[in-house]
Amino acid sequence: MTHVILKADADDAAKLAELAAITFPLACPPGSPPEDIAAHLADTLSEDNFRVYLADPDITVLVIDAGGELRGYSLLVDRPAKDPHVAAALTVLPAVELSKCYVHPDHHGLGVAAELMHASIGAAAATGAGGLWLGVNSQNARAIRFYEKSGFRTVGTKSFRMGNTVEHDFVMERPIAP
Repeated sequence: MTHVILKADADDAAKLAELAAITFPLACPPGSPPEDIAAHLADTLSEDNFRVYLADPDITVLVIDAGGELRGYSLLVDRPAKDPHVAAALTVLPAVELSKCYVHPDHHGLGVAAELMHASIGAAAATGAGGLWLGVNSQNARAIRFYEKSGFRTVGTKSFRMGNTVEHDFVMERPIAP
């Protein structure tokens, strides 16, 4: 099936929340309590949250659209990092955060994630940023390999609360221009 990558709009909020409910748990460490995953989905990746993201002028949401079905998405935040550990670790500024980058598991290994990453880098470049950064769970080896292949390198660590659990991420960055 043919797919295109385009900027999401408010009509995509429900589909984005559905896709997030499928893809986010895959990024969590093995043994993550289901109630913590559910809390994160409700607090961060609900349809209402996506409506807020889509209305924010500093946020760009890109989607992989395959005939009206979403196969993946990325969410870029064009503002300085709030976390002091992240801000101190970044070396390529100004930087855009690649806050989310997920592909439906049925489409893993088909090259669509690389296309989404390429489009995300292009969207970050369009803001005038010099770098792109992200946080990835320190136990998510598959994602870390993908980000390394996409030109990211680990520059630090950060923690965040997911439900009742504190998770640990690597902070990775890459220059916009290779």
